[in-house]
Amino acid sequence: MAVHEAVLGRFFEDFVVGDVYQHAIGRTISEADSTWFTQLTCNTNQNHFNAHFAESNPVSGGRIIVNSGLTVAIILGMTVLDMSQNAVANLGWNDIKLTHPVYIGDTLYAESVCTDMRESASRPEMGIITMFSRGLNQHGDVITSWTRSVMIPKRSSGIAQNYFPAAKSGPLTAP
Repeated sequence: MAVHEAVLGRFFEDFVVGDVYQHAIGRTISEADSTWFTQLTCNTNQNHFNAHFAESNPVSGGRIIVNSGLTVAIILGMTVLDMSQNAVANLGWNDIKLTHPVYIGDTLYAESVCTDMRESASRPEMGIITMFSRGLNQHGDVITSWTRSVMIPKRSSGIAQNYFPAAKSGPLTAP
């Protein structure tokens, strides 16, 4: 019998500069997603929730445009499992671009490439990973991109490991 421990994500030494990660989960954006996020963030631009108003927008083709904050948040979230699941800190985002509108009903995908890695000068149990990430829609159009740096622990740090509790009743076995 094998026990597969609760381990997610990568540690500093798992990354290789130039490796590309096509993040596994896509996400279709619903009208509820867009409206909820827009209202939650107090964004009053009616292009995000008023179909009649959006009809007059020459950029949107008369359709509701998904709030770009939601687009960025979803693409970021898609990258976490592969790129920053074990990160202890986001260190910076640079050069965020919104290159194609996102509409209700679009399905988003994300991919990232590790562009740089170095050991932390101030925290020897950590490293710094820099990545370039981009979001695509279902047609393959690049909708957003950015460069992000995160602090990732080394496996030897013990961070993000051995956190699953031991059952007081003992190990799990088949009934």
